Amino acid sequence: MCIEKVRMKSKGIFITFEGCEGAGKSTQVRLLKEYLEKSGKDVVITREPGGTAISEKIRQIILDRHNIEMDIVTEALLYAASRAQHVAEVISPALSLGKIVVCDRFSDSTVAYQSYARGLDLKLIETLNGICEKGCEPDITFFLDIPPEEGLSRKGGADKADRLESEAFEFHKKVYNGYKELAKEYPKRIITIDAIGSLEETHNRIVAALIKRMRIFNV
Repeated sequence: MCIEKVRMKSKGIFITFEGCEGAGKSTQVRLLKEYLEKSGKDVVITREPGGTAISEKIRQIILDRHNIEMDIVTEALLYAASRAQHVAEVISPALSLGKIVVCDRFSDSTVAYQSYARGLDLKLIETLNGICEKGCEPDITFFLDIPPEEGLSRKGGADKADRLESEAFEFHKKVYNGYKELAKEYPKRIITIDAIGSLEETHNRIVAALIKRMRIFNV
């Protein structure tokens, strides 16, 4: 990950949140948005898969528990299609206007879920991600580190209506291990946040880490 390259391509800052089910990503995205807006920042929050009308329709197909026969390559391509539309319609335009984009999941999710957990070739996934990102790589990624058993317990169990959440526990363990490996590989971009404590404790850790990292961008 080259921070300088990203800054040359956009005036904004791209922040992503990653983690297993029940890590609290959506809540932390909202809390960070509120914090940044109080600081006078122009913030766009979004999510994957989704973020646009087209991408949300693709999301419904991906997560529909009735689509149990979906091939893993089909799944990866659907994520890629959703992301390509999302970047073109929401993320890239917002960054070009100098906004801070905060996204619940991005390409690291595809690596963790489709490569580490599903077993698809990592180079294939990286190629797909590169095509879809169109240069919009995250500047900062917060990995909310909470073991899958803890996350699922926090949620009261897996959502049976969600095709991916209802996968066997071993699948979620592989996703978690995938995130840990990514955090090791990209330590300058991925900030690991202990998310086992309260929502407020996790938020405070995120803010402290963000303040330290944002000095790079003179923001």
